[in-house]
Formats: sequence, structure tokens, C-alpha cells
Amino acid sequence: QVQLVESGGGLAQAGGSLRLSCAASGSIFSQNRMGWLRQGSGKQREWVASVTSDGITTYGDSVKGRFTISRDITKNMVYLQMNSLKPEDTAVYYCAARRSPWGSWDSWGQGTQVTVSS
Repeated sequence: QVQLVESGGGLAQAGGSLRLSCAASGSIFSQNRMGWLRQGSGKQREWVASVTSDGITTYGDSVKGRFTISRDITKNMVYLQMNSLKPEDTAVYYCAARRSPWGSWDSWGQGTQVTVSS
């Protein structure tokens, strides 16, 4: 497992942008994929985006075209650039890592709050 620490959350207005960062204690290249998930108040946890060890990115339908996941292998960092934010993007955002292509995420960060005002 790797230790993950998120940062960059906060308050934004609708239409604005935020960039989340995730610092990993170990090599993110050893993980099959890194991802971002979120959980709004009273809602189930939702997958947002993933990047594989090959650099392939995928996105949930609700964020496609607005959010971009990226990584810096040399720094063991993963990022989530969030543009055109909407109030429904309000949630706690979690960075996660997985060693296999399928199944549960193995490692989780503590989460960072993102609040989007209308």
C-alpha cells in the first residue's frame, strides 16, 4: 500500500476552477492505477477519474470534459484539475490507488473538501 495525502480543496464559485493534488509515499508507477473518487453529503461514493500505469485516463460521465486527471511519476504526484465547477460537484474528494485492474481500491487518502457555491 501507499500513503496518500490530498490537498487543494476549498471553496469555489460555480463556473470556477480548483486543482487537487495527491502526494504518494511510494512509487505511483507501481500501482496499476490511481484515481479520484468523491462523496457528497448523503450520497454514495462516486468514482470521478482514473489514470493507469500506462497513462490512460478515464472519467465519469458527470465530469467528462470538465475535469482532467494527470500525474507526475518523478514526484509521485497525482492531480485533478477541475474546471467549470457546478454546485453538484460539492463533495469530499479522495485520492485512491489500486494494484490490480479490477476490484477494490487498496489505498485511500483522508479526503479534501470541495464546496462550490451557486
